[in-house]
Amino acid sequence: MTVTHILGYPRIGEKRELKFALEKYWKGESDQAALKQTASDIKQNNWDLQRDNELSFVTAGDFAWYDHVLGTSLLLGHVPKRHANGFPDLDTLFRVGRGQSQAHCGCSGEAASDMTKWFNTNYHYIVPEFSSQDSFQVSWTQLFDEINDAQQNNRSVKPVLLGPLSYLYLGKEVEEGFDRLTLLPRLLTAYQAILAKLEKLGVEWVQIEEPILALELPKPWLNSFKLAYQVIRSDVKVLLTTYFDSIAESLDVIKQLSVDGLHIDVAAAPEQLDVVVEQLPEEWVLSVGTINGRNVWRANLHSKLQQLQPLKQKLGERLWVATSCSLLHSPVDLELETKLPEGTKNWFSFAKQKVSEVQWLARALDGDENAKQYCAQYSQPIIERERSTWVNKPEVQKRVAALLQTNGDRSAPYVERTHHQKEILKLPLLPTTTIGSFPQTAEVRQTRAAYKRNDIEFSSYQTAMHAFIKDTVERQEATGLDVLVHGEAERNDMVEYFAENLSGFQTTQFGWVQSYGSRCVKPAIVVADIERDKPMTVEWSTYAQSLTSKPMKGMLTGPVTILCWTFPREDVTRETIANQLALALQDEVSDLQNAGINIIQIDEPAIREGLPLKQRDHKAYLDWAVKAFKVSAASAKPETQIHTHMCYSEFNEIIDSVAALDADVITIETSRSNMELLNAFEEFNYPNEIGPGVYDIHSPNIPTVEWIEQLIEKAAERIPVERLWVNPDCGLKTRNWEETEASLSNLVTAARNLRQKFS
Repeated sequence: MTVTHILGYPRIGEKRELKFALEKYWKGESDQAALKQTASDIKQNNWDLQRDNELSFVTAGDFAWYDHVLGTSLLLGHVPKRHANGFPDLDTLFRVGRGQSQAHCGCSGEAASDMTKWFNTNYHYIVPEFSSQDSFQVSWTQLFDEINDAQQNNRSVKPVLLGPLSYLYLGKEVEEGFDRLTLLPRLLTAYQAILAKLEKLGVEWVQIEEPILALELPKPWLNSFKLAYQVIRSDVKVLLTTYFDSIAESLDVIKQLSVDGLHIDVAAAPEQLDVVVEQLPEEWVLSVGTINGRNVWRANLHSKLQQLQPLKQKLGERLWVATSCSLLHSPVDLELETKLPEGTKNWFSFAKQKVSEVQWLARALDGDENAKQYCAQYSQPIIERERSTWVNKPEVQKRVAALLQTNGDRSAPYVERTHHQKEILKLPLLPTTTIGSFPQTAEVRQTRAAYKRNDIEFSSYQTAMHAFIKDTVERQEATGLDVLVHGEAERNDMVEYFAENLSGFQTTQFGWVQSYGSRCVKPAIVVADIERDKPMTVEWSTYAQSLTSKPMKGMLTGPVTILCWTFPREDVTRETIANQLALALQDEVSDLQNAGINIIQIDEPAIREGLPLKQRDHKAYLDWAVKAFKVSAASAKPETQIHTHMCYSEFNEIIDSVAALDADVITIETSRSNMELLNAFEEFNYPNEIGPGVYDIHSPNIPTVEWIEQLIEKAAERIPVERLWVNPDCGLKTRNWEETEASLSNLVTAARNLRQKFS
């Protein structure tokens, strides 16, 4: 029989139960026992689902309290010294991830570790910190406890473990001149101990994930794999697991490793299948990740069956069927969606449905005639969609075709625009602002939800939103900020809001996906060609501007970020979707500036995230991504100042493309990295204005005036002070007003102090 498994399942619960349990604990409103019970219930439900679908293995060790890389750090006893305080426990994990474990824990409030994107996804991980004195020992029993629990009611349990080389590679050195790869021998000793414990628990197979094998690795890293897997070899069989791109270029090294099987992602890189099969060692199993774990489209099981049948005949029981990657990147359960139109609902498949897809496909491969018939019937809606007449819109396609003949440039260069903008805006040295969103209180969310349920009329909703906006403007003026925002009370999410106001998208009720910790996002789905039917933000921004004489920023989300943070169509290119979005946003920019909004921020936090994993594919992506942003801003007059925001990104490899965006002001995250990210802008001599984030909004810690001054001064060593802005490193939606006002007051005080120093 064909072996079936998944690489991981969402940890948040069907209705974000983990999110709410975490936040109650962090606020001090519940204890660890209640938190752990919620987690236990989620894990048991996940295992029951896999067992009920008769998967060959249930997967354990895929649960994480905050992030699975951080969980690996605790498993290895590898905690930054500033957070180490005896044997690591759950509060240790939260201190590393967010700076505090609870709001009133009496903790030191040391800075959280750096956070960045997990490859080219919208998931974030906590970056391990490495120094020459580091040691590793098994110190966190969660993995082994979960295996024990899963074994109670299930047949075979397959644990998940982040591989040693990926763990090292995804971290950073905190010691100058130190090479973290030299820590590998010490790290392998800890992995030997982990595998010995797994063997004692009766584990037959372990899924060791080495996703960095899909990258173009430096030779010292790639060459280290052979030694590493010789050293950690045990009686537990190893399924070497890769995903997100092809590993064909690393295959010469991979096929020499002391492992027992290989998992590849053929949803992301179908072209690698033939190459891998041809060179697969005779004794290895091949796990084919054919069910896409990163998108919500129903699988064409009939087509996949035709693709895999020759492979089944060749490999027999050595062929395993699986999801392409962990299903943590997918919403949990399509069955919860009661408001999706029937005409589109049967196009989709969420995590729960993908588990079923794996099993039906395997049964059909094994010759089950009922399963073959089911696969054909199941695939029919997605096949019929290709012929749908309302998915493709001739007018949109005509406008995109015309766009291909332009370059998207502004009407004047930056050196000319900046004079117009200074004359109109009259901002001081080191102008202060925020990134856009302000705290979303329970009252804000309840009002928005009531309007969405049609419990209140638009006039009542508008009155309430105006009151929230007025309150936000007054609070900003009280802190002394120079450039204000309306606070985005009307927005549930920076992408979903636009998806709800553009045609061509489908939104969901419960399509939540974990971003990190308790932070979840609800990506919309691109189902058809995209266009703007009416203005989306103008009324809210112009109302806010009417309340103040200070400049008010209009807030838009950029085309690449909307693309990256939604589930895209699979029948058109990502470039096509980005161009459609850019044209819709260009129309919005025109309406905003015509309504008197002189600063417009077009956020692109995902532009680095969208970068393909292979360097050879970078240029093509960056060319169209940059052009899409430029097109969205192309209608801006010289006196209209265009801002953009990027967060948690390494800019060095794309700095020339960031400059090519030609935004008048770019704001970036730099506080967690202690301004390290500014090195890229200094070495490149970035020509426009920059707002390096001076405090970490993901931590409840309130930055002191001295701390902020220190960071601004460090930034001024790299960037001319006349081109510096002062701002937090991201939006303030997740913080409360008390933290926000205290932090912003300190930010404004620091900027005013330094104006005197630099003037």
